[in-house]
Amino acid sequence: MEKILSVLGLGWLDGFSVCIFLCVFVLLADYLKNRVPSDFPPGPRPLPLIGDLHHLDPKRLHLQFAEFAEKYGDIFSINAFGVRLVVLHSYKRVREALVEKGEHFADRPIIPLFEEVMGNKGLVVSNGNPWKQQRRFALQTLRNFGIGKKSLEPSIQLEANYLIEAFSSNKGKPFNAQLLIHNAVSNIICCLVFGERFEYSDEKYHRILKAFNDVVELQGSMSVQIFNAFPWLMRWLPGAHQTIFKQIKNVRDFVVDKVQEHKKDLDPSSPRDYIDCFLAEMGEKEDPDSGFEMANLSVCTLDLFGAGTETTTTTLNWGLLYMIYYPQIQEKVHAEIDVVIGSSRQPCLSDRENMPYTNAVIHEIQRMANILPLNVPRLATKDVKMDKYTIPKVRFCEFSVAADPELRMNHFVSPQGTVILPTLNSVLHDETMWESPHSFNPQHFLDQEGKFRKRDAFLPFSAGKRVCLGEQLARMELFLFFTCLLQRFSLSMPAGEQPTLEFKLGGARAPKPYQLCATLR
Repeated sequence: MEKILSVLGLGWLDGFSVCIFLCVFVLLADYLKNRVPSDFPPGPRPLPLIGDLHHLDPKRLHLQFAEFAEKYGDIFSINAFGVRLVVLHSYKRVREALVEKGEHFADRPIIPLFEEVMGNKGLVVSNGNPWKQQRRFALQTLRNFGIGKKSLEPSIQLEANYLIEAFSSNKGKPFNAQLLIHNAVSNIICCLVFGERFEYSDEKYHRILKAFNDVVELQGSMSVQIFNAFPWLMRWLPGAHQTIFKQIKNVRDFVVDKVQEHKKDLDPSSPRDYIDCFLAEMGEKEDPDSGFEMANLSVCTLDLFGAGTETTTTTLNWGLLYMIYYPQIQEKVHAEIDVVIGSSRQPCLSDRENMPYTNAVIHEIQRMANILPLNVPRLATKDVKMDKYTIPKVRFCEFSVAADPELRMNHFVSPQGTVILPTLNSVLHDETMWESPHSFNPQHFLDQEGKFRKRDAFLPFSAGKRVCLGEQLARMELFLFFTCLLQRFSLSMPAGEQPTLEFKLGGARAPKPYQLCATLR
């Protein structure tokens, strides 16, 4: 140490002075890194290095943000997870950012947890030309395979029959329906992506679903938040983030195996699914600039599989729980199903127009389930004025934290700047937009004549350039699975148990595990 200090011309310093010097240096560096304009949105006072981590509880972040909004207004800031966050907390502000000024907030920030395993790849966290090309390709490919069209309806109806059989096998006894619903929903996206469905008894596939479930649940853990703040340190320490890395690798290995199987018998003139279409589009030569490369195929497939499974599964789990919690609403759904559909045929999408109450209930389930309360963060790519505040644009630097060389692009330009969090929780519960925002009330989606009505603040799929690309698929699945189950079963809690709407917050807001009884009607 003495030699180093001597070389630096600081040989006169003793150990205590060195400590003081380093502390001052770190504090100055932290200040310079996090300094903001004078008209930056207000927020709680951060501490050096850890920012506002000491203010935050990962288990109830969306509720804390609502509390901060009451104190600081509907545009406020926090310094956490290694970045500056500007939180937008109302329908008005979220719509302004995502729709009216959407071109300035279309990019994703670098989140170390996802950068570690994905880099600038996939459909969710990627940016630039690869994201634009892959999103366009995925949307077109999924449309070609029936999303948003009646051609996909028979596949969902068939899977609903398998799910009904699985429910029936419990003969009215208590069971946890989550895994069965998970299997059914995932099989729809599996048919579109992998070209096959999996039996509910397939243990290997169960492990893949569990891996995904672990990844979603553990994203809310404190060690993950600390990893996002200090990836260079936490990469070598134990914690939930290590489990996430392990489980994502397991799922990626599963996807890679499926890709290799497709390559063996690929017929470019007759693609069977998304993977076939991607391989045919890529041809013999990989093109990293457009994202048509093998490493990106595995991440895009993983994104489609995950996004097409977890969100709809979680919403349906909430839906069944709400029907148990509000039996009078369940009775009204039963009555409408009996009048419009009866018991002799299966529900179909065309029934939705004649079932305003059931349609309203499904929409209210989505609103109250609030499964992505914080939304997925965005990045400011231009200095943007919102109300009386300035949100500074992104700065760029050469950087990548990904440990996997396949996921680290050479000279990857990583955006570092103001991260925007347009919270969906604030939109779905905006007191200026909903008559009873904190109550389960299907009347939110019915007019005075009992007809279904759309609501501007119904944005469970977000909005703008990054709106969920699986929205049409989710809408089809929610209606068909929900009505098929309610047509056949009366749902209740096991004897002596009371339903609870308690939640757990990870990558999604999910109900705590519960058992139900499904009695044939």
